[in-house]
Amino acid sequence: MNFSMQRMKFFLLLTLFVLCPLSVQASTDDIKAVVLAKQNACLGCHALDKKIVGPSLQAVAKKYANDPNAKAFLKNKILKGGSGSWGVVPMPANAKLSDADVALLVSWILRGAPSAN
Repeated sequence: MNFSMQRMKFFLLLTLFVLCPLSVQASTDDIKAVVLAKQNACLGCHALDKKIVGPSLQAVAKKYANDPNAKAFLKNKILKGGSGSWGVVPMPANAKLSDADVALLVSWILRGAPSAN
């Protein structure tokens, strides 16, 4: 095996070693977010990929994908509720959620609400 082939293998292994924990963390966060969404009745009005009462979580991710204020806006919307962004049906407030839980939900939603299966 020549030197450049050895370097290529080393680089690929190093890349896998570095990226693997990131995917494990994302998967763990996805599982936590799905549990939070279920516990707080989010999935009663929002499905992952289709409109129920409110928009799908994937539609929310798409709408706010390029919005630099999306995290703050969605955190506020989850905590305080409101209406007007997607129609006239109001979203109830979820004021009992901790800042960490809201941040986790918002991050998960903005990533397209992966189902963590």
